[in-house]
Amino acid sequence: MLRIILNELIKGWDNGLVQTEVWRWDGIGWNECIPQQEEDFIRADEEMFVTIPAVAGLYRVDYSRKPLEPLFVLPEVEESALRAELLHPAPFKLKEGTLWGYINNNEGKTAIEPRYDYAEEFQANGLAVVQRKDKSGLIDSTGREKVKPVYSFIAPFSEGRAVVSDAKGYTLIDEKGKEVTPARADYLNSLQEGRALFSKQGTTGKSLYGYWDAQGKEVLPAVYEDAGDFAAGTALVKIKDGEYALIDPQGAVLHTYHYPFVGYPGDGLLAFQAEENGKYGYLRTDGTIAVQPQFTAALPFSGGRAVVNTASDYGNAYGLIDKQGKQIIPATYYEVLQLGEDRVAIGTPLIASQPYRGSQYAIADAVTGRILSSHPLLGVNNYQNGLASVYDAQNTYFIDKSGKKAAQPPVLPGSGTLSFSGSLIRADVDLRTSYYDRKGKQVWRQNGVIPLRPPYSVLEKKYKPNRDYLVYYPVVEGIAITDVSREVNDKLRSLSLAEGAGTGGGAQDFSYTGDFAVSFFRKVLLVLELSGYRYPFGAAHGMPTRIYTHINLKNGRFYRLGDLFKPGSKYVQKLSDIVGKQIANDPQYDYVFPDTYKGISADQPFYVDEEALYLYFAPYEIAPYAAGFPTFRIPYAEIMGLISTEGEFWQSFH
Repeated sequence: MLRIILNELIKGWDNGLVQTEVWRWDGIGWNECIPQQEEDFIRADEEMFVTIPAVAGLYRVDYSRKPLEPLFVLPEVEESALRAELLHPAPFKLKEGTLWGYINNNEGKTAIEPRYDYAEEFQANGLAVVQRKDKSGLIDSTGREKVKPVYSFIAPFSEGRAVVSDAKGYTLIDEKGKEVTPARADYLNSLQEGRALFSKQGTTGKSLYGYWDAQGKEVLPAVYEDAGDFAAGTALVKIKDGEYALIDPQGAVLHTYHYPFVGYPGDGLLAFQAEENGKYGYLRTDGTIAVQPQFTAALPFSGGRAVVNTASDYGNAYGLIDKQGKQIIPATYYEVLQLGEDRVAIGTPLIASQPYRGSQYAIADAVTGRILSSHPLLGVNNYQNGLASVYDAQNTYFIDKSGKKAAQPPVLPGSGTLSFSGSLIRADVDLRTSYYDRKGKQVWRQNGVIPLRPPYSVLEKKYKPNRDYLVYYPVVEGIAITDVSREVNDKLRSLSLAEGAGTGGGAQDFSYTGDFAVSFFRKVLLVLELSGYRYPFGAAHGMPTRIYTHINLKNGRFYRLGDLFKPGSKYVQKLSDIVGKQIANDPQYDYVFPDTYKGISADQPFYVDEEALYLYFAPYEIAPYAAGFPTFRIPYAEIMGLISTEGEFWQSFH
């Protein structure tokens, strides 16, 4: 690779951000874009460069200036302005961390201030689900709480009811937020055609299924071994092994099927196996065979077509059939996805020998099987009103029903999805959210500058050398001494793994995403959380990482755990004992592996806030992977005798 420094070309651009593109002449035009590190925020006074492959050819470098993004300041909003015709959830990066609020439908101005850990779209009934401290509640369009955040989960409303869950189990609430019944189920689906599928444990310890009505009354008792939602007036239930039935809302049996397996109905057909572990075919609802068993997998029909697999030994050879079993798309593809509106995506592995690396998709007509567009897409979504959101190796955009790029903007660099949110278009691309109007004009974008206190702020930068490697890393601004500022930010970039990684192509056998948040800021102490997730291709799961940096913004020092305590104090033993007692006595730590905790280390991972010290462990270190990062809170009052209250670390935030 050849690096070209651009500093001389951009002299005098003191108040701007610089963006670059590199193009290669392909013999016809400047049509080949050479991916760069994709840093959205590059200060003009830093070393600005582009890279060019070590391959002979004609290359062109385009560069332009973009105004600095102003520091984000919450606007003052009058009570009357909070009532917006349509609001949109939006994440804001603040010194308190990333918080969600709502912007309005017109100019993208803040309508409900960011105060939630997460916020969902407003539903047709004017209510939205919001989260605080891992608990969900409901608000109206003025931001008033209709349901306090006390539930662990709230599903979207359906037929005037929403499924909620807490420590007691699942139940239903109405649109006023009132529980319609005190009863709880082990599991509960949303209301469909006046019936909500629920499950509870039977006398044998096995889960059984039945149905509630909209008042939470058990209208069909839990006697079924398995069951599905009601649709078109019927639901499929499993009576016992080898016996399935189609029932009406009163539980009357309409048809019975005596087969080892019968799948849920779609378009009046049900997948089935005539023999245990045999091939799949399709039944009509009256029990007659519509398509003879011949497939190794058979998905439900939708829009008059179904996806089937003919490969043996758990292989992939997917195709599309009609109701007579005729192949519309031959069963030769690694993936076939029904996208709705008579369109499908057919997928083939990016690397034939490594199918787990992902697929590339072409768009085909679901009626004729004709391939409409062979341009390789790396991500596809369902069609809605003639448009589908997709992304390729460069951009995210809409395609129309021809499979080609639609006239509807925007076209955004990066990987993600576009969706309609009222009269706006929401873009969730490269882990960031923004909104556009129907003409493609940006209405709002997630801020890239986090104000702390003058002169301090944190600037977000992006490092994306290829599609499988994406890191957002922090740059601290306002440190007075230039050399100290450079050292701090060089270290933050290194800790964020935002350099010298992500070679791309077949040589990179993993994907990595990294991000950051302000965890705590007080006086001159800035605590940043640097998070990451590394996924080796083909693995069962990836491995998350978490680093907290404690930075003195006056002198640039990074503090370690020992800096908090008096010299010579036995803080390791004391903290080890406290954590050990919490594991032994607090039920929330029941997940810790027996006999694995041996105490903390002198440089134990930690973070602080204004009230307490927190010690944490990596996944698998003392607990299962699913437990995440086991964290132990130790109030300062409990260890004040050990803390060096005159020390630099403590004084940096007191």
